Amino acid sequence: MRASRHPLAGGATLLALTVSVGLSACSPQENAETAATGSGAPAAGECAATPVNVVVSVDQWGDIVSELGGECAKVSTVLASSWVDPHDFEPSPADAAIFANAQLVVVNGADYDSWASKLAATSAPEAPVIDAAEVTKTLEGANPHLWYSPSAVRAVSDAVTAELSTLSPEVKSYFAERRSAFTSSMEPYKTLLDAIRARASGKPYAATEGVFDYTAEDVGLVNKTPQGYQAASATESDPSPADLEAFERALADHQIDVLIYNTQAEGSVPEQIRAVAEAAGVPVVDVTETVPPGVTSFEQWQVAQLNALAKALGVAQ
Repeated sequence: MRASRHPLAGGATLLALTVSVGLSACSPQENAETAATGSGAPAAGECAATPVNVVVSVDQWGDIVSELGGECAKVSTVLASSWVDPHDFEPSPADAAIFANAQLVVVNGADYDSWASKLAATSAPEAPVIDAAEVTKTLEGANPHLWYSPSAVRAVSDAVTAELSTLSPEVKSYFAERRSAFTSSMEPYKTLLDAIRARASGKPYAATEGVFDYTAEDVGLVNKTPQGYQAASATESDPSPADLEAFERALADHQIDVLIYNTQAEGSVPEQIRAVAEAAGVPVVDVTETVPPGVTSFEQWQVAQLNALAKALGVAQ
């Protein structure tokens, strides 16, 4: 099922360096400085070493890397605060310039952002590359939305901390502290995962797209999305009438306890499925593939969605 992305992603100006959404009220000069450094991290003088220049392909990982690097990393995220589909992104010569000074590159992999791996190879050949798919040993053709896997988040975070410590060993203890702080900040996320797993494991769900499947699997939900529909969604093609009918019937017959709906994908088919779910009284939980504008951290983004899922499944808070 080919679903177009939200109109916010339209146009040729989708490329953006990471800008902390909490700085939206900054002066033009402050915003210019933030764009130059990428993450809006403090100046080099506030770190005991020269900050490591890190380039990240997408903001799902960019927010995490920024938290792990703190004052000792300058993080530039190529696709940040936009809803462009990374599969469709065509980098410009300016994008190569972002990679040119990279000391570390972080990509998702799994054919999600292959343009970033290519730019890293040509524009920053000496920089180590952390590929989330390689770190997690994700097979080719598997679901690429790895930031929705709690185990992948932990594994990539550990890999980033280890590489930053290698690149700047004089502040290794600082990066260790940042890793611990990130773990602490993710406690609400972990608590919600544990609560849903304990009280809703085994409940059936369905999804208009597979972006959330890793999280659903982690908490023990059972995917009842018709197989034909899943296959069509994965290949961005239209489901057959029979697959669509099976999906709608499962919702109408209450074979599904919750529908996961990607709000960043538009099209008549997802909207039709949502309408059927709402008419049948099946709770709908909205999720997004990329970090929505106005969200200040990975943890905030994920916790908001998990709270909505817990409520839909009747998990007491």
